[in-house]
Amino acid sequence: MNSPLWTLDEILATTGARVGGGFAQATGASIDTRTLEPGDLYFAIKGDVHDGHDFVAAALEKGAAAAFVSEEKAPAFKDSDRLIVVPDVLEAMRQLGRAARQRTDAKIVAITGSVGKTGTKEAMRLALGRQGATHASVASYNNHWGVPLTLTRMPRETAYGVFEIGMNHAYEILPLTGMVRPHVAVITTVEPVHIEFFPSLWGIADAKGEIFAGLEPGGTAVISRDNAYFERMRAHAHASPAGRVITFGEHEAADIRAHRIIVKPDHSVVDATIFGQPLTYRIGTAGRHIALNSLSVLAASHALGADLALVALSFAELKPPVGRGERTMLAMGDHEALLIDESYNANPASMRAAFANLGAVELGRGARRIAVLGDMKELGETGPRLHAELAEAIEANRIDLLFAAGPLMQNLVDALPKAKVAAHAETSAELIDAVCAAIRPGDAIMVKGSLSMKMALVVKALKERYGASPTANALKG
Repeated sequence: MNSPLWTLDEILATTGARVGGGFAQATGASIDTRTLEPGDLYFAIKGDVHDGHDFVAAALEKGAAAAFVSEEKAPAFKDSDRLIVVPDVLEAMRQLGRAARQRTDAKIVAITGSVGKTGTKEAMRLALGRQGATHASVASYNNHWGVPLTLTRMPRETAYGVFEIGMNHAYEILPLTGMVRPHVAVITTVEPVHIEFFPSLWGIADAKGEIFAGLEPGGTAVISRDNAYFERMRAHAHASPAGRVITFGEHEAADIRAHRIIVKPDHSVVDATIFGQPLTYRIGTAGRHIALNSLSVLAASHALGADLALVALSFAELKPPVGRGERTMLAMGDHEALLIDESYNANPASMRAAFANLGAVELGRGARRIAVLGDMKELGETGPRLHAELAEAIEANRIDLLFAAGPLMQNLVDALPKAKVAAHAETSAELIDAVCAAIRPGDAIMVKGSLSMKMALVVKALKERYGASPTANALKG
């Protein structure tokens, strides 16, 4: 039987909190009453939109073992004996996160990068899960509260921990990697993402390079050899506690090298060498970028001493996370259309990767490739140009029709032939009726945009209008 996640004595010793007498141990941790499970610790975090203290009663009613509340707010809950009162709730969660890291013997991997963090984290979770008990970030819990929450949730019995670390400003990764203290740190790539907050791409490379500063002494830095900022990232690795640098990519000097990548509509095949040793494997989802990032998983697994044969076999089971390439067949009478959901977020690099996946779909006679796109945010003054430059990739991947949402997308609309633009609106909601009416049997529809553009509304509407076919997971010509 597994040990409790936290005992009351441990909580008191770690945080110095004062507490009622209503519980002895906790089995989980949560900051969201919608997903809270009985036995969880509830942390009343004050966010940008909501104050978690407003939901303490709901958390306790749902069976939370106890709720962390601030000294300032505690008087409002004086009748409850399941309160853990601390000066600062977020700091208390950080304290427990650090304690969880201190008590574990797990081998820890941390992943960052402009693109591909979550997909690579999921591939790493799958790969290491075949080697031992693996704990990993949920969804994209990669920020100043997501990382300490993931640490706090890490069971004592964990053999491998996989942490996603994100940023949109300099010096945000530094304290997070210091908490995680990885044995292996991975940078998937450096691209113009959040460029609004940086003077140049050099600044983004430097910010990503912060992840190496938290490495355990003698740890391993994993870097893309193909990236234009490879030397910059390697310099950060050499200035860190890293004892080793492993490179991956298609570059002839890469330690983990892809010699051939075959992208099919619903999977990919990679011929690679690992320090010169050949390895061929199948990935259960499409995408050249996913295939390249699988090399970083092999690199990290090699550094941890994992069984690489089992790692390679695990890739066949990989499926894209919701909003990041998930495929659904829409039922249209006796026929189907393919929906590719890329709605979670967008930047120039991930847009081009999504276009490439759409271009690889095999279509029947008369069927079309349709892109439903929303603005890419946080690009600063380069935004108009970066939107317009997507036109070349749309043409190269034989995309037939564009539906666009947002003011920045006007730049892409202007760069394309008029016949290729079906509609342009201010919001994703305004596109829904036009998109639903336009699709035909056999079409392939890809939906993508920055999270704030709410492109998932289009995905939801298509699924509700047509339903999802249970019979297939990819369109065949």
